[in-house]
Amino acid sequence: MTDFTSALDADGVATITWDVAGKSMNVMSLEGFAQLNTLIDAALADPAVKGVILTSGKKDFAGGMDLNVIARMREGGAQAIFDGVMQMHGVLRKIERAGMDPKTLKGAKPIVAALPGTALGIGLELPLACHRIIAADNPKAKIGLPEIMVGIFPGAGGTTRLVRKMGAMMAAPFLLEGKLSAPAAAKAAGLIDEVVAPEALLARAKEWVLSAKETDLVKPWDAKGYKMPGGAPYQPAGFMTFVGAGAMVHGKTQGVYPAAKALLAAVYEGALVPFDTALRIEARHFTSVLMNPSSSAMIRSLFINKEALEKGANRPKVEDQSVRKLGVIGAGMMGAGIAYVSANAGIEVVLIDATQDAADRGRAHSEALLDKGIQRRKVTAEKKAEVLARITATTDYAALAGCDLIVEAVFEDPKVKAEVTAKVEAATGPDCIFATNTSTLPISGLAKASQRPDQFIGIHFFSPVDKMMLVEIIRGAQTGDRAVAKALDFVRQIRKTPIVVNDARFFYANRCIIPYINEGIRMLAEGVEPALIENAARLVGLPLGPLQLVDETSIDLGVKIAKATRAAMGDAYPDDAVDAVIFRMADLGRLGRKAQAGFYSYDDKGNRLGLWDGLADLYPTADAQPDLTEVQHRLLFAQVLEAVRALEDGVLTDIREGDVGAILGWGFAPWSGGPFGWLDILGAARAVDLCTNLATRFGPRFTPPKLLQDLAHSGRGFYTAPTAAAA
Repeated sequence: MTDFTSALDADGVATITWDVAGKSMNVMSLEGFAQLNTLIDAALADPAVKGVILTSGKKDFAGGMDLNVIARMREGGAQAIFDGVMQMHGVLRKIERAGMDPKTLKGAKPIVAALPGTALGIGLELPLACHRIIAADNPKAKIGLPEIMVGIFPGAGGTTRLVRKMGAMMAAPFLLEGKLSAPAAAKAAGLIDEVVAPEALLARAKEWVLSAKETDLVKPWDAKGYKMPGGAPYQPAGFMTFVGAGAMVHGKTQGVYPAAKALLAAVYEGALVPFDTALRIEARHFTSVLMNPSSSAMIRSLFINKEALEKGANRPKVEDQSVRKLGVIGAGMMGAGIAYVSANAGIEVVLIDATQDAADRGRAHSEALLDKGIQRRKVTAEKKAEVLARITATTDYAALAGCDLIVEAVFEDPKVKAEVTAKVEAATGPDCIFATNTSTLPISGLAKASQRPDQFIGIHFFSPVDKMMLVEIIRGAQTGDRAVAKALDFVRQIRKTPIVVNDARFFYANRCIIPYINEGIRMLAEGVEPALIENAARLVGLPLGPLQLVDETSIDLGVKIAKATRAAMGDAYPDDAVDAVIFRMADLGRLGRKAQAGFYSYDDKGNRLGLWDGLADLYPTADAQPDLTEVQHRLLFAQVLEAVRALEDGVLTDIREGDVGAILGWGFAPWSGGPFGWLDILGAARAVDLCTNLATRFGPRFTPPKLLQDLAHSGRGFYTAPTAAAA
């Protein structure tokens, strides 16, 4: 089988079609590159060929490079990576020059990229080497270079070509943020050249090939007198651009993402030299990034493992359980959000609350989100009407008839949840699956209120539901395989990423988040400077410091969790300074952002102004402050050791879910690939030494778990050890 085929028409136009067998979207492999190279050679050598159209046999052009291939390239070492990347540059440069005489800049054959839909990564780098890019007016298409999002950067010439095409300033959002654009926006930005009606795509491409002039076939950087848009780094305008870019990159990445720094270096250094030398510089920096353990960890977690989980890597082997009709009980922010994402995915939704006004407010949440989409031109009025028509807001449980899945999202009170469970089971059929949305309450205990505990499961959504990509599915002691499959299929329908964990208090995500918050609060009570605590977290790649995170989730929620946990654990509940701090803050009415007063100060609109000045009076800072690394290690190990314990306890059964869940659920340092990825980067032996030292100084919570100690003794990591489901 071949990924690329070529056909020559009577007018001398060769159409090379990319169509990878067995894939819904084209992805590039090393074999595919070799096939493309052969076809390009044949077209350039054949006098009957006047020009080439490069297009796709699928509805989209390409999803990018097969990242599994990139992950395997690393195994060959730096030289193998560099050589492989330079071979790719050679193919794309051959397309770009297309037989041109380098002295006269004449004799090239026109090559046009015709994009029917989405073109990402190498799917845009390849067109950028063509002489013209024409895209179909497909509103669902996305065009861009998202590599930075998975820990690498465009390394097949995309970085060098885009900067030379647009200038560093204009290219920055596409390179450093992975910005994706619809075809019309891509044309307006200068990313592509034309947008035409889908049915006219190939005809217009052929028309351009047959009418192209020799001057159309010389890229600006190959022409004499080329000057980089916006200025080169040694020119006044360009100098300011690069100074600003350096500050922006460091501000956004805090210096912990190697790909962003390498990209910026490739752009800066490449701008000082001729184009072909710039490609070699780009290849060297790309090789360096691929050899960096951070990038390989990000590729593994954010692409390979994430994709495997979304495709059902741990789904029980039962028949399809796609949801046809969903019932949502509780129309507060969580229930309203669940109703919106479900209706938006095409599922019929019944949204129930105690009063009609409350139910209607829940439905209005969807309307407000859709109106924002219309303002941003991402939603049409017709789409809005379709989505809202799928949501029935009511107080009548009889409306649940025919539902095959219920998601209960009422107060975190076992009695209230038990009452709702009984009402729902009385109104639904015997095959309906019941899911409780809870962040802390054990599922096996809640399932006691059910007549069908094998059909009772936990589904923990993260707030805001429409933005957060992770869904934590919790299997209770009696939960059956069909319920698990139902939950997984539902999460797939609403286009989110699931992890499946076994039942235990706080499940997985909150089990790791709470120690992080507690460690920050504990340091505050010890006299560590609050700004040091918060900035240490951000400088290691965590999105929010622990004190800000408490404010965002609300301090009174922390009080409720502490009281409920104390009641459940009894004498086993650990007494320390954390409860004293949050109880004291609650007594002062400083409940967080919602109260416009917490560890931070806020204005009357809820905008954060800075750390509260009164903290210094409540918790005076010590004369001797710890160094930055010590604070970061305390904050990181508080989370990752709990993740290891969750694996030891059987709450986690797959380290892939532990890493993906941590990054998507609470933003755990994406550069690390997740808790288990970070421990592998650090090395188990080094981690045990650091934790042992922390345990000696700060308490047994830092004692390294036996599993980590065993790995240290064996010299292995989580992703190569027998405990790793993804090994």
